[in-house]
Amino acid sequence: MQQLRGDDARFLYADGDNTSGTVTLVHIYDPSTAPGGKVRFKSILAHIEARLHLSPVFRRKLLRVPLELDYPYWIEDERFDLEYHVRHIALPAPGDWRQFCIQASRIHARPLDLSRPLWEIHVIEGLDGLLDLPRGSFALLTKVHHAAIDLDDGSELTRVLHDTSATPEPPAPPEPWFPESPPGTLALLGRSLLRNATSPLRLARPLATLATRLLPVAGGLVADALLRPESMPVTRFNAVVSPHRVFETRRFPLADFRRLRALVDGATVNEVVLAVCAGGLRRYLMHTDELPAASLSAIAPATLRDQADGDAHGELVLMRVALGTQLADPVERLAYLHAQAVGSEAYARAVPARELTDVARHTPAATLSLAAKLLGGMATGAGRRAPLAHCTIANVPGPSVPLYLGGARMTYFSAIMPIADGMGLVFAVTSYEGMLIVSPTACREQLPDPAFFAQCVRDSFQEYLALLDAPVPVRRAARARPVRSARTKASAAGTAAPAAPAGRTAATPPPAATAARRRSTARAR
Repeated sequence: MQQLRGDDARFLYADGDNTSGTVTLVHIYDPSTAPGGKVRFKSILAHIEARLHLSPVFRRKLLRVPLELDYPYWIEDERFDLEYHVRHIALPAPGDWRQFCIQASRIHARPLDLSRPLWEIHVIEGLDGLLDLPRGSFALLTKVHHAAIDLDDGSELTRVLHDTSATPEPPAPPEPWFPESPPGTLALLGRSLLRNATSPLRLARPLATLATRLLPVAGGLVADALLRPESMPVTRFNAVVSPHRVFETRRFPLADFRRLRALVDGATVNEVVLAVCAGGLRRYLMHTDELPAASLSAIAPATLRDQADGDAHGELVLMRVALGTQLADPVERLAYLHAQAVGSEAYARAVPARELTDVARHTPAATLSLAAKLLGGMATGAGRRAPLAHCTIANVPGPSVPLYLGGARMTYFSAIMPIADGMGLVFAVTSYEGMLIVSPTACREQLPDPAFFAQCVRDSFQEYLALLDAPVPVRRAARARPVRSARTKASAAGTAAPAAPAGRTAATPPPAATAARRRSTARAR
């Protein structure tokens, strides 16, 4: 029996009626490399069964403490049923990409059963209508709750289920498994009361460390979230979300993103990714006539490295980045993002994730549960409170080498991310086999046309690429100074709506979600 850490438990406590911390990993396979050119569901089921012992995630479930007096525990599921967790469906003809995205979104939106191990795998066949894929291709959607995945190794299940060769060694017979008996209620309550009695001593050290590092940050966050409630614009993505989800994706050559760094001296691939996503968001909101004059922002992870110490891994921090959506010129937008990275202000406002994790690990469960609900209310409560950010742009670690499942080569890897009230748009950024994949997840009512939104992201990328292909690319050196607060008015050149992409079914902009419209700063249409 193992107790959840505070940082894992917070993902459970943040779940609501319409929100869940479920992450869905999307894998698509070419079966032509498998023996006989086909992989059957029965073989996949046997393949998974042979690897259950390689990760504790597969067989463990939650044991909640009465009255939430302490964090839940992981215990082994005495009634574990593999065929409940692994399911098999097929798309109806023609089995095209739009059908696949709709089905994947529906699967992702259904909450996991918290009384069972927090994962599901859905095998999807009938993908013959997908372009650039051979007939017989199939997909695996691996759903897992964020609380069940180690934050430092989100690709654990992907690694466990796959091989690095199409002809791996024959698997060993499944290991015998005998589940442990869970503790009784009285024993659980006694353990929890003892932990809570010592919690002030356990909490003192991480709180003292956090206070010395984050007092300036805390003051800024309080001022932004409470004292200046209208300092940030509100978009359609900052409303209460529904239980429905949409998912789309676009793939780009990673080499092109590396080339695009040349547009701004010193720019990084991460900054180019932010700039492309920002350009797509700008294009979409211009098309719906909802683009605020001030810059929109994103929550984005970043890594600080100490060059003097030769730190290869660095420290993970969570940053709120101004995206420069008020800038019509794409190179200026990239320079704007780069200037934040080289300036001291952005990093001064970054929160060290390690220290927040340390505090969460030692905070009483009932307090953390209440704090999660209060923070959610602060971001999305009634009135005109400002959002903490307008979207999230997150890197999802992917495989660094080609992977195989039962001999079938994986050709695509992406993720469908959890969203929450007030933060209804997340970009998942993955890479695999020389391709960079940008996959937005959103609420269906806030984003009724995900294919058009994804095309806006591609058009933003093409706009940057065209600058490289021009006879003399325009390059801007970003100045190493803090970027001012994004209150700049949109330029006159940025008021024209972008052209609708080819293949769009409607010539007019889609209707905005009712809740999002009420919160929008744009005029009614």
